[in-house]
Amino acid sequence: MEKGKGVMGGVGRRWAVDFSDNSTSPSSRDVPDPPGFSRASIDQDDSSLSRQKKDAESNWKAQKAWEVAQAPFKNLMMMGFMMWMAGSTVHLFSIGITFSALWQPISALQGVGKIFEPYKDSKVELLGPKLLFIALNLGGLALGVWKLNTLGLLPTHASDWVSSLSPAQVGFSYSRNLIACIFCSSGKLLNLKMRA
Repeated sequence: MEKGKGVMGGVGRRWAVDFSDNSTSPSSRDVPDPPGFSRASIDQDDSSLSRQKKDAESNWKAQKAWEVAQAPFKNLMMMGFMMWMAGSTVHLFSIGITFSALWQPISALQGVGKIFEPYKDSKVELLGPKLLFIALNLGGLALGVWKLNTLGLLPTHASDWVSSLSPAQVGFSYSRNLIACIFCSSGKLLNLKMRA
């Protein structure tokens, strides 16, 4: 019973094992290191492993940034096919697809910083992927504007602006011959002018 009290009293346990690493003092170790093994090589391996890990992570980030930058190309091809299938007549489906083709690049261009935020790193150059992403989205925007023009929804002709033009001023020179010529199709007016 005294042993139990001694153990509970905080004296220490006989069966407890000390797991602390005393490898810096070789006299305290019972087993020598194997041939070709040194503790210094472990520290060097850890630093080279961490460096390799960081390099692999930066390579992965660069690869993913390029994949994100090329993603609008797939969307561009899909939208082009959908616009072709919609035809060139103005109806609800073609207008919906066209405005979707315009909205997607605009919203993507507004969020370029947020899209590439996860791939920021001191070793990763994001200028090239961002420029490619912007160029492909501008291409998608141009495709949408072209479809609007194909549907006739862009005001590109002078007749589209008739309501904003001022009425044309027509000038007449009043001479007897001209008046007689203008009104020759109606007999009454011709007779009235002849009397005068």
